[in-house]
Amino acid sequence: MTSFGYFLSCEEFTPAELLEQARKASDAGFTRLAISDHFHPWNDEQGSSPLVWSMIGALSQTVDLPVTTLVTCPTMRLHPAVTAQAAATSSALLDGRFTLGVGTGEALNEHVLGDRWPSFDERADMLEEAVEVMRKLFTGRQVSHRGPHYTVDNARLYTTPHGRLPIHVSGFGPKSAELAGRIGDGFITMGPDQEAIGRFREAGGEGKPVIGGLKVCWDEDRDKAVETVHRLWPNEQLPGELAQTLPTPAHFEQASQLVTREQVSDNVPCGDDVEEHVTAVRAYLDAGFDEVYIGQIGPGQDAFFTACRDKLLPALSG
Repeated sequence: MTSFGYFLSCEEFTPAELLEQARKASDAGFTRLAISDHFHPWNDEQGSSPLVWSMIGALSQTVDLPVTTLVTCPTMRLHPAVTAQAAATSSALLDGRFTLGVGTGEALNEHVLGDRWPSFDERADMLEEAVEVMRKLFTGRQVSHRGPHYTVDNARLYTTPHGRLPIHVSGFGPKSAELAGRIGDGFITMGPDQEAIGRFREAGGEGKPVIGGLKVCWDEDRDKAVETVHRLWPNEQLPGELAQTLPTPAHFEQASQLVTREQVSDNVPCGDDVEEHVTAVRAYLDAGFDEVYIGQIGPGQDAFFTACRDKLLPALSG
């Protein structure tokens, strides 16, 4: 049975706002939380970007819900050994209710230390090696590793995960879906793409969970909701690999000038029509997703959580 979680967007909200959203999500009936991991927001209008590991520590003291990163890049901005320590501590704080979602990253976040931005194939190789290193460290044994991308010298995690710490791998194309099936404990993909899920299953993902999510804007004024999404999240309508390759929020703002309000209206659930929102989420259920995370864009959080408690979640559960 599909479970429904709330998607905490570090790019748009302050730490205090994210913690308040987590409380309200729990009260509204959501059973899980996902949280983004960014150094930069996608554009200046979003205007936030707290460190995800600090947020997870705070969430562990705020609510009792499981938490998943959607997603962390453990290959460039943070070495996989440091990511492993952060993830293991998160698991300990959450009493085993933590899942590490990983991906090959975006230049937006990973270029900040001055490293060149590799091709996808190289980033995929880096991710596979990083997952290998992290799994070794999660055992609590002393680890030394010398690979094509990473060196670990006599490292040991003294604070280890509570139980087995799942690593779910994000993917948006055939190669990444196959990589997720081969090395991941689960598959993360944001759209209800049955072809990608099929590739994941065929590559070794049979019986493993599929996780995804979407953003919506609940507002009694649909035109206002469309305007809010167009102002804050036009980047989600950009095609192809732009999300992986553009290096700064300013570049996303430039590219997003090509995104129209009509595109937003056609592709993002907006307004207060329950059926519009339910239909968008049901596409994930029909595609076979095990966990679906919903994020509310903009300031109308109270109205959104009330609608979820009274209308959306009951309709989806039914």
